[in-house]
Formats: sequence, structure tokens, C-alpha cells
Amino acid sequence: MPSLNQQRTQKYIQARQQHPAWLLLASRRAPLMLSCLEALFEHQREGVGFDDAVQALADMLAAHANQPDYEIDPADVAAQARKELREWIRRALITEREGKIFETDALKTALRFLEQLDNRWMTSTASRLAIVQREIDHLAAALDPNPEHRAAHLQRHIEELQAQLAQVQRGELPVLSEEQAVEGVREVYALATSLREDFRRVEDSWREADRALRQAILSAQHHRGSIMDQLLEGHASLLNTQEGRVFENFQQQLDRQSELSEMRQRIRSILAHPAAQQALDDLQQSSLRLLVSQLIKEAKVVQQVRARSEREVSQFMKTGQAAENQRVGQLLNDILQQALEVDWQRQAVRRQPAPLPPIGISLAGLPLIERLRVKSLEQAQTSAELMLTTQYADLDQMEDEFWQAFEGLDQQALLAQTLQVLQQHARPMSLHELAQALPLGEHDLETLTVWLTAAQAAGIAPADGCEHITTTDAQGQAAWRFTVPRVQLSADDVQTFEAQ
Repeated sequence: MPSLNQQRTQKYIQARQQHPAWLLLASRRAPLMLSCLEALFEHQREGVGFDDAVQALADMLAAHANQPDYEIDPADVAAQARKELREWIRRALITEREGKIFETDALKTALRFLEQLDNRWMTSTASRLAIVQREIDHLAAALDPNPEHRAAHLQRHIEELQAQLAQVQRGELPVLSEEQAVEGVREVYALATSLREDFRRVEDSWREADRALRQAILSAQHHRGSIMDQLLEGHASLLNTQEGRVFENFQQQLDRQSELSEMRQRIRSILAHPAAQQALDDLQQSSLRLLVSQLIKEAKVVQQVRARSEREVSQFMKTGQAAENQRVGQLLNDILQQALEVDWQRQAVRRQPAPLPPIGISLAGLPLIERLRVKSLEQAQTSAELMLTTQYADLDQMEDEFWQAFEGLDQQALLAQTLQVLQQHARPMSLHELAQALPLGEHDLETLTVWLTAAQAAGIAPADGCEHITTTDAQGQAAWRFTVPRVQLSADDVQTFEAQ
């Protein structure tokens, strides 16, 4: 049996040869590749077009073509960039689907390693030590089946809370020191970053399960029941993992918008503390400020992967039903063909016992074989041909409604105008006041939707009651009357929503 050192060495050797993150960090053009991919995926979480990624990487290679360390051929950097991307897709550092590339947990691992090179934080801080001690206490109490010990544990916590409450009532409010506050902010940031990593692992796990499910479907060696069992069992096993439970709990919180709003408000209060400026840089503060929005986006991506698997299984169930019906029909045709070859004129054959009971057919004038004959699938397919030719039309024949469909609301321009009005008034304004300052025009409903979305993203709770906004037509007569919640938007809220 190999020793512990030998097992560890073999594990590291295997990771050096197979793990995409290690392979990337050890490659010659790792700095260029990582910088390019991080810039691409920073604001395009839903995927980047493959051609756009090739162009960005080609520009990066061309900018460093004179450095001999990277072995760049300046004659054809586009071909080299395309080859480089294809190589890392093959090694599972990034994935490609429908003409877009997506980041994986391996790429995030490599980027996180580089980020930790600059952020040399001490992980064994006093706050983390307290967290470990508290979790040990809670786990030991939860594992103890003795009810007396459990009651003593709860009573001790009640006494601690009562002592803290009495201290606050006396006016004694202990506040964290500057060092403790910095440690706490960094601890929160580390935990928030790990949440996004958990979501990414859930997404990668679901994509792996989706790939295995596709292989099972394409292999044509599994019936519909086994495919459905594989889908359900795969989802159940993924939800039983640690990151799967984190994702499921967050999905349940999505139904409770008040908790997410409180979470946003607490993050803002933490970042407004002077210790946050010392604990985190500008990029980390922005990442923590947009934590809830990023988690919602990550959850949507995971849900899209789940919906894709379920949709494909549904299509397989439908097509599998037709295929099974065809196989049953073919089997019946084989049975009836064998029945035709039997000599029914012989009385001994007709009187032989059979496992099937006799049945009466009402269509006596039609031969038995013709009554039960199943139509072949080939004949059904040749009866109707699809018309796949391109149909051309003159653009001058298009009606006005067709061109009006392209005239949508410019949200960026609306947010810029709203921000300008709020800065001029220097106070929060209600939707009714904004509608008076900025006439709604033909995009009235879209404008109100943008304002309400900005208020919801800022965590603004609507006041009691509603307010009414009336729009007018070209003749100055009342056209529409909208009933909206009473919310007030400030310039900071619009700026935060515009940044998101």
C-alpha cells in the first residue's frame, strides 16, 4: 500500500496533467489568456460569442507579439487565437454551446488564485476563530441526543442574549474596533465570494448531468422510463450536495423579496462604514454591492440548464412514444405475417389450444389482416413534404405597425434623463413627479416599468396607498390612467441601478 506522501504526490501529478486550472497556470501564454477571459466574462455572464472571444484574444496576442516569452506569430494572430481557444475548450477550461463560450469553475479557480496573490489576508483571524468555536459548540449540541444537555445549551444562549439586551438597555453599546471591523468585512467578502463559487459548481454539475443525459438519449440503449429515472435521480443527487443545498435555499429566498431587500440594505450599510474602505478595494466593494444581483443572475443560469434538461427529456418522451408505437406496429405486422403463413384449412391447426381468447370482429367483410394492419412510418413521412424555400417580400409593402415594432424605449437614455432631473431637484421624487418632469410619451408603460424596476433593485419599500398617473394623446385628451405604488427614487438609486 503506498504511503501518504506517495498518494499525495500521485494526486498532484495527476492534477498537473489533467486539471484545467493547473494546466492554464502552467502554460506559456497564461497571463494573456487569463486577462482576456476575465475581461470578457466580467460583464457578460450569459456567455460570449466565440468570434468575439477570438477577436479579443487576437488583439491581446498582437499587443504582446514582440515579447519572445509568449511565442506569438505576428503574421497570423487570429488563427493562433482561434487555435488557443479551441485547445482550452477541449481541456474543459471553458465550454462552448450554440456559438458562445462560458466560463467554468476551473477558470474561476485560476482567477481566484491570482487574486489571492495580491490580497495576502491572514485567514486565521480572531473573527474566524470565534466562528469556528461557535460552530463547534452548535454542532456538538446538535449531535448530542441527551435532552438535558440540549436544554442546558439553549438556556446558556438565552442567558447570554438576556445579558446583551440588558447591556443595551443600560446604554452600553460595545462597537467593534477598527481591526475587528476590517476582519469582519473581509470575512463577509470571502463568504460572499464562496457563494458565487458554490453556484458555479452547481451549474457545472448540472451541465455534466445534462451531458450524461444527452449521451444516454443518443445511445438509444435506454427506454423512456430509465431516462426519466436518470433525470429525477440526477436532480435529487445534485440537490443533496453542499453547494446544491445552498442553491436550493437561495431559490426559496427568491420567493421572499423582503429578505433580499433587507440583505441589500445591510450590504450598503456595511460598505458605508469607514472600515470597508480599508478592508476592500474598489473592485471588491463593487462586487459585494452587486452580490444579490449577481446571485440572482447565477440562479437564472442554473435554472436555464435545468429547464434545458427537462425540455429535452420531454421531447425525448414524445418522440420515444412515437418510436415505441412504431415498434409495436412492426411487431404486430410480424405476428400477422406469421399468421398468414399458417395453414388454416387444416382442422387440427384450428383446434389447437391458444393462450389468446377468441374475439369477435364486427367487420366481417374485411380480411382480418387488413383490419389490424399498421401503417408504416415511411409512408406517413413521404405524404407531406416541408416547404423550406426562402420567401422574399418587398420592404415597401410592409405596414406601419411592422416598423413601429422596432421603435422601443432607449432605457439608457431614460435613466440618464431621470438622473439629470433628480440631480436638479436634489431630493427624492415620486413616480408622479417624475412623470410630470419627463412626459411619458408613447413608451409610457415601459417608462413606468423601468422606474419601478430601479426602485425594486434599490430595495425601496412602497408606502401605503397608490398614486395615479394620467397620460394624454396628441389632442391633449386623457388617454390612459395608470395606478402605481408610492415610491420615491433618488439620484443614488438610479446610479446604482444604472451600474447594475
